[in-house]
Amino acid sequence: MAVVETRYAMRGWGAGELWRSDSVVVAHDFRFAAEGVEDGADDDLVVRIRAFLGGEADDFADVVLELGWATPFQRSLADTLRQVPRGEVVSYGELAALAGRPGAARAAGAFCAANRFAFFVPCHRVVSAHGIGGYGSAGVEVKRRLLALEGVSL
Repeated sequence: MAVVETRYAMRGWGAGELWRSDSVVVAHDFRFAAEGVEDGADDDLVVRIRAFLGGEADDFADVVLELGWATPFQRSLADTLRQVPRGEVVSYGELAALAGRPGAARAAGAFCAANRFAFFVPCHRVVSAHGIGGYGSAGVEVKRRLLALEGVSL
């Protein structure tokens, strides 16, 4: 499987790296507030990512993800989370229950913390039962900013 990497940046947000094998996304990493070179400009998926960060609605539902590494529960978490509509949030416990494992909120949180498909599996839409929750090394303010793009205020 030949994997092609595309690097890009979005002014005011950060820089990303998109890895694909043919049309399947193997991984997508986005470093918020990172400096990067504005390349990948003619890549259709990068254009869509930039539009998303600019506030346009895109659920990326048509983007095929390589999930061969995932356990059945992790796959269910990814599939379930991809169905959470723009502008809505779920708690870690609700996500776990919707994915078929009530009581597995911590496992849902661990899955989100290790998310290798930024924006395609929208973990920014998962919140704590007592507030906004974390957002890894990017931080809570980035999570608030992503949710604000979708009309959510927490």
